[in-house]
Amino acid sequence: MPKNEQKDGDSGSKPVNNYIKFSGIAFQMVAIIGVMTFIGYKIDGHAQHSTQWVTAVMALAGVFISLYLVIKSLKD
Repeated sequence: MPKNEQKDGDSGSKPVNNYIKFSGIAFQMVAIIGVMTFIGYKIDGHAQHSTQWVTAVMALAGVFISLYLVIKSLKD
């Protein structure tokens, strides 16, 4: 097999790998924010708060955690 054919085959897989990597990061962000919000919702339900402030704080913490992980993974 000539070198040119091997080179073309390798270059086509790199954009696909990047697509899979970045779509995985998006699903990870959604999962982290969702889990943190659900935990906050359950805490508010158990404590019977009139204002769901724990849900808001936990959702915001989930956003910060997911952004930290995205920035950390983009550095690599």
